[in-house]
Amino acid sequence: MTTLRQLEYLVAVVDTGSFTRAAELLHVTQPALSHQVRALEKAVGGTLLERLPRAVRLTPMGRAVLPHARAALADAERLRAAARLTAGLDGGELELATVYSVGLGILPPVLRAWRRDHPGVRIRLREFAHNDELRAAMAAGQADVAVGTPPPDWEGPIRELGVEEFVLALPAGEGHGNGRRFVPLADLADRDWVHYAPGNGLADLVDGACAEAGFRPRAAVRTEQTAAAPLLAAAGLGPALVPANIVPVGFDGVVRRPEPPVRRPLVAYTRTRPDPLTAAFVELLARRACLLPPHVTELIAAGAP
Repeated sequence: MTTLRQLEYLVAVVDTGSFTRAAELLHVTQPALSHQVRALEKAVGGTLLERLPRAVRLTPMGRAVLPHARAALADAERLRAAARLTAGLDGGELELATVYSVGLGILPPVLRAWRRDHPGVRIRLREFAHNDELRAAMAAGQADVAVGTPPPDWEGPIRELGVEEFVLALPAGEGHGNGRRFVPLADLADRDWVHYAPGNGLADLVDGACAEAGFRPRAAVRTEQTAAAPLLAAAGLGPALVPANIVPVGFDGVVRRPEPPVRRPLVAYTRTRPDPLTAAFVELLARRACLLPPHVTELIAAGAP
């Protein structure tokens, strides 16, 4: 098997024109260097260097091999440089996986802060409709870190981020109960809902919350786009249960807390102990993830008597 060390020894001999000077340059003994060059010749199946009394000359096979040896050494140095940049958080690429709602609500301000502090690091974002799909993709090695609900039976590291709160988005002017901040879900049993498309993990969450309140939500519309749910609710198509962090600034509908509360924990998880780049991102995510934005708190407070 050809090794980088053997290629390095070959190039050093060629560049210095001598086994002795190459050994001095590389801080190895001449017998050790000669042994590695012979091992390389054995691996490629022919003589690479002609040993003359006062010089060393490349054979035709040696001249054919030398450019590839130089290229391999250059690639190895670029690899080491990329690794050093990544370890120093100045370069590289981070592959991040999440579900649609998290990519819409929580990640943008975190990625903005990350980009400001680490402009040389590229982000590749993969988004999935359901947390089960997210877990499967992460297990298959499609990302460095995943952000979603706690994955069942996960053996790798998990970092808790907090508890995400869900709110009810309603049409403007629909105070429900003289301005109460809370609306019992059971009070909305006879309404047509803005629901999520089958396959979206939020559809399961809405169905589960309504089932606990004693009814099955009747869909006026099902949307593929998570961001569309609060907008459709504000437009009068029906109530929508949405993550608080996806309610847009300037939302012209009404926001209330459901009763009983609807919440879900969020975590960041990796397959193995994270490298410095991934660890730094997870740390920033834990510090900056905003699960209940201030403007949503104000919208809820606006419903107080």
